[in-house]
Amino acid sequence: MTRTLIHTGSVKNVFQLDDGKIEFEFSDRISVFDKLVPNTIPGKGKALNDMACHWFEVLSEIGIYNHFIERTGDTSMMVEPVKIIHGRENINADGSTNHLVPLEFILRHFVAGSLWDRLQKGKVQKTDLGFAPGDGLTKGMRLKAPMFETTTKLEPIDRSVDREEAKLLSRMDDAQLDGIRDTCVRIDQVMDERTAATNIMHVDGKKEFGFDTQGRLMIVDVFGTADEDRWWDRGRYEASGEMVELSKEAIRAHYRETGYHAALYGARDAGEPEPDIPPIPEALVEEVAALYRSIADQMCKG
Repeated sequence: MTRTLIHTGSVKNVFQLDDGKIEFEFSDRISVFDKLVPNTIPGKGKALNDMACHWFEVLSEIGIYNHFIERTGDTSMMVEPVKIIHGRENINADGSTNHLVPLEFILRHFVAGSLWDRLQKGKVQKTDLGFAPGDGLTKGMRLKAPMFETTTKLEPIDRSVDREEAKLLSRMDDAQLDGIRDTCVRIDQVMDERTAATNIMHVDGKKEFGFDTQGRLMIVDVFGTADEDRWWDRGRYEASGEMVELSKEAIRAHYRETGYHAALYGARDAGEPEPDIPPIPEALVEEVAALYRSIADQMCKG
C-alpha cells in the first residue's frame, strides 16, 4: 500500500493511504509550550505508539467509539480519517462534514501545571474549583470534582475558550458538549482503574473528538500518553505528597527552572518575538527516554 505524507506535526507524521485511511507515525521529536525542542528522545516514538494503541484498544473493549483501526508497525497506527475544516461556516451543524472538532478538551483532577500558575496569578479563584473562600489550597491537592476546560485546536497558539465560544467555533450544542465531558470523565475513570496497580498516577490530560461520515462523535488523535497527559509517581505522592513528574512535564519543569518559560510567555504577553528554545541537557534526554519506556511498560500491563 502506498502512502503520501500530508502533515508533519511537532511529534507525529501523518500519511494518506491509497485506500483513504490515515496512518500516524510517531517520531522521537518532543515539544513543549508549542515549541519544538532541538533534541530528540530515543525510543519515544515506539513508546508513544504502545501507549496510544493500548488505550484505543481499551476504548473499543468498553464500547467508546473511536477512529482507531489497527497498529501497523512499531511506531505507526492506522485510523479513520476526519477532515480539517477551517471556519465554522464550512461545518455542518449535524456533524455530517466528517470533520475534526476544532477544540481540545482537558480534564484536570489535581491542582497542578498551568492551573496552579493561574491560581497564583488570580486568573482562577479557588471558589471556581468548588472550594470555600477560607479553604486552604496547595499545589498537588486533588480537586473536589474534575475540572473540564476547552481550548482552541486549529489556531497558531492554543487559547482557553468559554462554553459559548466553544459552541460557536464548533457549531455544537450544550448536549454535545456535556456528552463530550461525560465521555472524558468515563475514560479517565477507566484509566485510573487500569493503572491502579502500577506506580503511575493520572493527573490530567487532553482529548480530541471528530465526527464520522454519519455525524457520530468519536475520539480521534491520541490520548493517555506521556505527551498528551500528565502522570505522577504514585508511590512518592501517596507517601509524602511529592509530585514527581513521569512525562514530558520533566522537560517543562527544566525550562521553568532555567527561566525560558518566563521569557517565552513574557514575549507572548508583550507581543514581542519569541526567544528560540535551547536544547535540553543530554542527562535529561536519557532520563526522559527511560521515563517514556517505563510508563509504556506499566500502562500496557494495566
